[in-house]
Amino acid sequence: MKQFLEPLGITLTDEQLHQYQTYYQFLVSENKKYNLTAITEEKEVYYKHFYDSVSLIKTDLIKENISLCDIGAGAGFPSIPLKIAFPSIKIYIVESQTKKTNFLNALKDKLNLKDVTIVNERAEIFAATHLNHFDIVTARAVAPLNILDELCIPFVKKGGHFIAMKSSLLENELDKAKYGIITLGGQINKVIPINLPYDMGERKLLIVEKINLVKGYPRSYAIIKKKPL
Repeated sequence: MKQFLEPLGITLTDEQLHQYQTYYQFLVSENKKYNLTAITEEKEVYYKHFYDSVSLIKTDLIKENISLCDIGAGAGFPSIPLKIAFPSIKIYIVESQTKKTNFLNALKDKLNLKDVTIVNERAEIFAATHLNHFDIVTARAVAPLNILDELCIPFVKKGGHFIAMKSSLLENELDKAKYGIITLGGQINKVIPINLPYDMGERKLLIVEKINLVKGYPRSYAIIKKKPL
C-alpha cells in the first residue's frame, strides 16, 4: 500500500506510512472487541476508509493548523487518517459510545498523535461549550443529512464550513435538508464527486459555509430525530 494517496497528490513519509500500517493492524486486531467496521481486508481498509477520509482535501479547505471537529467518528474516520496526512491539524473527535472512545484513545497513544482531543459525549451536549468554534466540522456515515446538519452546523464558526461525507445518493437527502441548512445559518457551496480507486465506490462531499450565527440549536437529539428542520 506504499504511496496509496498519490492520486490525491500526497507523498507520504516513511513515518506516515508506518502510522497507517499500525492503524490498520490495530483496527483489525481490536475490531471484534469494539465492532468498529465490517471492512477488514487490507486494500479495502486503505481505500474505503483511509483514502476516503483523506479525500476531504478535494474541498481545498484542509489547511495547516486549522481546527477540525469530527462528529461520531467511530473508528476514527475521517479525522485520524487526515491527522496522519496533515499533522498540524487540530482535531476534536466527539463520539458518544464509550467503547469507541476507548479504542480511539488507545489508537491516539499508539500512533503518538498530538493535538487530538477525544470527547465521550453526545454532540448536542458538547455543543453547549463549543458553539461557533471550529473551522471545519465533518461527519461520515452518522445520520441522514436533515438530522446531521443540526448536529454539525452549530459547531462551525462564521466563515467556516460543514463538510458532509455522503454516498452517491446525496441528492435524495439534500432535498429534505435544504431548509434546515439555511435555518442553521448555512449556505450550500458545492458538491464534489469522489471516485475511489479500483472501482471501490463513489462518494460525494457536500460543502456548506456558515454565513450566519443562529441561536437555539442544536436541540435535543430526541427532538432533532422526531422533528428534523
